Amino acid sequence: MDVNDLLTEAYGRLPELVEPAVAGLSPQRLRQAPAPGANPVGWLVWHLTRIQDHHVADLLGEEQLWVSGDWAGRFGLTPDPHDTGFGHGPEQITAVRPDSGRVLVDYHRAVLDRTLAFLRGLRPADLDRVVDPNWDPPVTLGVRLLSVLADDLQHAGQAGYVRGLIERE
Repeated sequence: MDVNDLLTEAYGRLPELVEPAVAGLSPQRLRQAPAPGANPVGWLVWHLTRIQDHHVADLLGEEQLWVSGDWAGRFGLTPDPHDTGFGHGPEQITAVRPDSGRVLVDYHRAVLDRTLAFLRGLRPADLDRVVDPNWDPPVTLGVRLLSVLADDLQHAGQAGYVRGLIERE
């Protein structure tokens, strides 16, 4: 298995986690936190998709789909390219208001499709390219891709868990 197949396979597993986490949930349920200060399913899936969109767009040197498309309005937000959910407090979390589970799945799918196209074009040597010299050691493309994937998997798992919690009520 080469690097393209490995990364494509890994990222390609995300819909198997994202889609069941939001399927059939009303907009109210998507915004329901399982406890005060906890993140709701909709915010978790929005956040993991925003992180991927933000980082992959940067790697491609292109505009984020969040900014170039009509996604933001469907979440009750503005298309701010810096708003990825990182560091959000309670007010910012509740401001993320997806109008349906479908919009979460569709935005995730659009971002994932672009990510997969990017991954298919990689060569092993590309992974050593420094993409962020502001860290010690500098961050390479390979490390960035693994970091985004790890973040996505963690938040997708959290979304599934939170769904289970809110459905028990």
